[in-house]
Amino acid sequence: MIEIEARLHELRALGLQLRTRLVSGPQGPHVLLDGKPVLLLCSNNYLGLADHPQVREAAGEAATRWGVGAGGSRLVSGTMTIHRRLEERLAAFTGRDSALLFGSGYLANAGTIAALARPGDVVFSDELNHASTIDGCRLSGAEVFVYDHCDIEHLEWGIGQAAGRGALIATDSVFSLDGDVAPLAQIVELAQQYRLRSLVDEAHGIGALGPGGRGVLAEAGLEDQVDVIVGTLGKALGSYGAFVACDEQMARYLINAARTLHFSTALPPPAVAGALAALDLLEAGPKRVKKLAANAAALRTELECEGFDLSGSRTQIMPLVVGDADLAVRICEAALARGVFVQAVRPPAVPPMSSRLRLALMATHREEELRAAARTLGDAAREAGRQPPSARSAPVVEAAALPQPAEPGRPPPVGVFDFEAPETVRHAA
Repeated sequence: MIEIEARLHELRALGLQLRTRLVSGPQGPHVLLDGKPVLLLCSNNYLGLADHPQVREAAGEAATRWGVGAGGSRLVSGTMTIHRRLEERLAAFTGRDSALLFGSGYLANAGTIAALARPGDVVFSDELNHASTIDGCRLSGAEVFVYDHCDIEHLEWGIGQAAGRGALIATDSVFSLDGDVAPLAQIVELAQQYRLRSLVDEAHGIGALGPGGRGVLAEAGLEDQVDVIVGTLGKALGSYGAFVACDEQMARYLINAARTLHFSTALPPPAVAGALAALDLLEAGPKRVKKLAANAAALRTELECEGFDLSGSRTQIMPLVVGDADLAVRICEAALARGVFVQAVRPPAVPPMSSRLRLALMATHREEELRAAARTLGDAAREAGRQPPSARSAPVVEAAALPQPAEPGRPPPVGVFDFEAPETVRHAA
């Protein structure tokens, strides 16, 4: 039995205890955090649609028309006309035949992966995939080949070792804590070559990247080349919930096989209506996507001037890897005292000694406030005891500016392992 207080004491001693902070008012570039006004730089409300008047109004009208809750699971009484309407719109938006709504991105990944793999199969999963993908692999009972981050050679080696037992390649498109992008063209090529299914989680790509915000797969012209696209309604679309976009046969199969769909209440109508309104705004005004990219470029440039290494991110997510968990917390608190809220991310969300500040910005931020925030973070890092060399005073920024693992933002290669069981596909050392 776990000794709760002892475990909490241990987490405090290691600098790993988590706590919630209270945001007053809607999600926006500026919020009241625990009663103090701050610039918010850790929200996934990428397009600023969570508090858009049109989205609010749609959600309110839906509550009046359809009620606040769906009342049952999708397979009982929970599938309502508004759910079907959003599914049709999402299918068209992603260029697929069908879309199927789930209660959250976690439920979509966990349920879909568990439905597509079974004991005796092998799932191939990037080592930095989201926790929902990891847990979907666990639920499936399949063996798991965890390939080194974005390493196509390692992935192909693992496929060969699986000796025909492969079922699925699963990857994020944009990795949530590093902001880098998967080599999707090569992954799709391998999946087709070896007759494997492919699942791409576009949680941080939909609405933020690609033509009209249709994601990384659309950017690469691959949206019809993968078996399953997982998207979220709770990030760029400003609402809550998730969807799987696929062909009609796959949708029918998931309705029958995805336990997370069977045993979860359907999305509340106001959330569905809000997502529909957000989708309207995105399709009518793709300039929001361009503004997000411009904001990211401005912030990235200023952070590099402060000497921060962004670990290869080219997206709206930027990791400032500092290594030590306690140091990450100290920088977070020092920045917060200056009016900038950037969350410290520590184990177990990231591997040991790769704690970081994860920056996520919005299209509704102003470029000048982002540049000022970067300077604030540089000051906060120095106050906390970290001295990132500044390009303003030194023309050459040393590679070792911030203590990190061998490659920034990821653990040393660990080879192949199952997430829990000792039995696995073996990797020669």
